[in-house]
Amino acid sequence: MNTEITNAVNAAGDKAQYDARVKRILAQKNILAHILVKTVDEFKGMKPEDVVTYIEGEPKVGIVPVEPGLSNIEKTDATGQRIVGLNTENAEINEGLVRFDIIFYVRMKNGLSQIIVNVEAQKDEPTEYKILNRAIFYVSRLVSSQKERDFVNTNYDDIKQVFSIWICMNMDYNSLSHIHLAKDEMLSPYDWKGNMDLLNIVLVGITNDIPEHDENYEMHRLIGALLSTELREQEKLDIIEHEYNIPISNELREDVRIMCNLSTGIEEKATEKTSEKFILNMYKKGYTLDQIADIAETSVAAVEAVIKKKEPAMA
Repeated sequence: MNTEITNAVNAAGDKAQYDARVKRILAQKNILAHILVKTVDEFKGMKPEDVVTYIEGEPKVGIVPVEPGLSNIEKTDATGQRIVGLNTENAEINEGLVRFDIIFYVRMKNGLSQIIVNVEAQKDEPTEYKILNRAIFYVSRLVSSQKERDFVNTNYDDIKQVFSIWICMNMDYNSLSHIHLAKDEMLSPYDWKGNMDLLNIVLVGITNDIPEHDENYEMHRLIGALLSTELREQEKLDIIEHEYNIPISNELREDVRIMCNLSTGIEEKATEKTSEKFILNMYKKGYTLDQIADIAETSVAAVEAVIKKKEPAMA
């Protein structure tokens, strides 16, 4: 395998590991509680540490397929009793499928009803598709996948309220949008029976500049600090622990440490790749080695090394 392909494979591996750590960190119940307090009306005004107790079981991270027909698993127990639940098995068989980043159930304060919450992390707003369109698909799957799992036959009144929360980094400004169903009366108003609040999409835009610790931006500061490529490991942990009173477990500390290391490696590889491309483009356009070295702020020897390494491919 040539060096370029090897580097590409290594970079892809680092990126996959980084993404996995981001999901693991966001899936910490103490972090999810802060997100719920700012995005779900039921929990607004509550202390995040109190909301933690309403999160049921362990959030499923990157293991539940989005695709129709694959989100649920059905089996029977030893007594022949039918069991249904989120499909978290045979991940290797279904390799390559799109999966929810994080998905979990939350018990409401009445102790009876539940909601289903999905959290998706994006490094920025996608350009290959409109993010709202994808969010609509996800929130629709969160509803349709409940059939035969959370409700059976035509018991549509048993459908659980769903939230799909999308966190987009590297945005121009901090934002928070709630998108949900609305009813427009086109003739005489009529009170149609049903739950208008079943579908909820929340889009969270977060900038690279971490905001001050202000009530309106508490969630943005927490997530911004956690996922920042500028802050060092200990700076992140200090903000999490001292500003948000989140206990630092060994698992969380390790995830933050690995994520920071991976982030540094990815950034260095990206810088190196950009630098090589810049030098080669200058060389192809006829600039001298001295001119390239001066503009790229590097040595002539370094420029020569890049060109020699790529000369066979340029021939």
